Amino acid sequence: MRVDPLTAGRSSPPFDLDRGGMLNSHFRTTFTYWTHIGVDGGLLTYELSDDHKSIQDLVRRVAREKVAARADEIDRTAEYPQDMFELLRGLGLFALPFPPEYGGTGSTLAACVAVEEFGRVCYNTGYLLVVQWTPFGAILAGGTEAQKQRLLPGLASGELRGALSLTEPQSGSDVSGIKTTARRTADGYVLNGAKIWATNSDIADFILVAAKTQDPQGAALGINLFIVDRDTQGLTVGRKEDKMGARGIPSCPLFFDNAVISAESRLGPEGGEGFKVAMEALNTSRPIVAARAVGIAQGAIDHTVKYIQERRAFGHAISDFQGARWMIADMVTQTEAARQLVYRTAAMVDAGVTGKALAPMAAMAKCFASDVAMKVATDAVQLFGAAGVSAEYPINRYFRDAKVVQIIEGTNQIQRNIIAGSVLGKAAK
Repeated sequence: MRVDPLTAGRSSPPFDLDRGGMLNSHFRTTFTYWTHIGVDGGLLTYELSDDHKSIQDLVRRVAREKVAARADEIDRTAEYPQDMFELLRGLGLFALPFPPEYGGTGSTLAACVAVEEFGRVCYNTGYLLVVQWTPFGAILAGGTEAQKQRLLPGLASGELRGALSLTEPQSGSDVSGIKTTARRTADGYVLNGAKIWATNSDIADFILVAAKTQDPQGAALGINLFIVDRDTQGLTVGRKEDKMGARGIPSCPLFFDNAVISAESRLGPEGGEGFKVAMEALNTSRPIVAARAVGIAQGAIDHTVKYIQERRAFGHAISDFQGARWMIADMVTQTEAARQLVYRTAAMVDAGVTGKALAPMAAMAKCFASDVAMKVATDAVQLFGAAGVSAEYPINRYFRDAKVVQIIEGTNQIQRNIIAGSVLGKAAK
């Protein structure tokens, strides 16, 4: 059980970027079997390998020594943290979940470990990894070999930045209700419509855009994702939102006015089957989203433990009062439960589990971990007392970021529908 390893006094040598680069080179060339996976009584079991633990140690030191000092400023200014992006790129961390043939090391579990450790000190820096990986799964699952070769190596190295755009003003969770259209022409498609909350879109080199595909006469064919280059004529990226949390990574509206794209920009077969393939791939990224929530929860615990051990009332440290101790016990227990659910789901992805076997587990991981993050952050603010609502302390940042994770990448109500459907079947209409 890890209560507060960032402040537990365990000494480690100062972080050195060159040393990190050397470690990164080692991971790229020698990682061949990341996750120890076995079957025990019919259940999938796992444990973190030595290589996972090396990644965990590296990222923990980077987060503590290079990232933590920037976290409050990134949140306060809501400016894109280009310095943090360069740090991640220099360490080669963008490559973690990518298959070796595209420059990666092939481990969703390793990706979760990294995102969690960054999330403990700076949600936005962890988010830089997540937004880079969101388009990856869809391209890997539904893209042609030419599309994969064009985009995946650049995403893995950080030479390219991507974004995914599904949400529209009238349809968030209801993806089938989108109204953006892609009408087929002799040479490709013409996009028309509007999107909102397209995270990373104003700095991305390309955006995966969900649209209803139409034949030349306007008849509906289904939903597809399309690879739209950032400089496509007819695409306008609107002003970034002023968000409550996740403030350092921009989310913007998109407007398509007869934006012309090539036929080679379509991801997967034309119609619903292409979108189904891509959406299945997004399931595999859900544990990574959930890992952000685990990081928020653990970071809130780290700050709270330190605060209540130093703060005194009625002649005693706050940490001596039974009420506070029970709150911490619950926070730690819930966070560890969320961590194990997230790690096990990531191990399932690495083991090749897909479809109906993966979907409810991925939904449980995202739903439970983000609800835990919100509860833990709420209790942390309570234990801080009046200081919890002051900008002088970072705990309010964890509270705001936790609420964001309950909503984005599929609201927790939608996740509960997926979970219930796996047990009860679809609800009667």
